[in-house]
Amino acid sequence: MLADAIVVVHFLIVLFVLAAVPLVYVGVALRWAWVRSWRWRVVHLGSILFIAAESLLGIACPLTVWEYALRGEQFAGGFIERWIDQLLFYDAPPRMFTVAYVAFAVLVLVTWAAVPPTRHRRVRDET
Repeated sequence: MLADAIVVVHFLIVLFVLAAVPLVYVGVALRWAWVRSWRWRVVHLGSILFIAAESLLGIACPLTVWEYALRGEQFAGGFIERWIDQLLFYDAPPRMFTVAYVAFAVLVLVTWAAVPPTRHRRVRDET
């Protein structure tokens, strides 16, 4: 049961990382202020940079390793690779995923420059 919860959390992280970029662009077009939130954007950028760094360094995602350990299975490949294989019956070399992660990190950095986040300072009520 804990392994399934890890899969759900992992899926939500993947969804956040992937959906955030189009949300930023749609949000700018629709004038949603929250898409420029400094904290939200830093968490997003940090997430994809962490993922890309893991892949470049050949480090397995801790969530994937933890899930496999809880299921009593031997770790073989990463979370994305395994689910793509299971969902789409597509087998790709790990290097392809590393390139995809790094390319997506570059896209996030380009988005950061194209739609810079803003820091809003809290105004204190001095009554």
